[in-house]
Amino acid sequence: MLWSMLAVALGFLGTAVLGLLGVRVFVEVRRLGRQVARTAERIGRAAEELEKASLHLARAGDGLPHRRSAAGGGGTPRTPSP
Repeated sequence: MLWSMLAVALGFLGTAVLGLLGVRVFVEVRRLGRQVARTAERIGRAAEELEKASLHLARAGDGLPHRRSAAGGGGTPRTPSP
């Protein structure tokens, strides 16, 4: 009788430990989910800011004089002309 009561007690204790660990995992998963959501929002805001900055830069660059390619097409100022 003692062994059967001990087995039931250990079974209950094991189930309680597994339940406690399950609750801890659930809490950590929720925390990680919130952190991922915050990070995704920050990445989205950074992408929007980068897009705005690139538009301003493109508008500012429209007024600059364009660089002409070297004679013969494809040469760079560093390459000697034949």
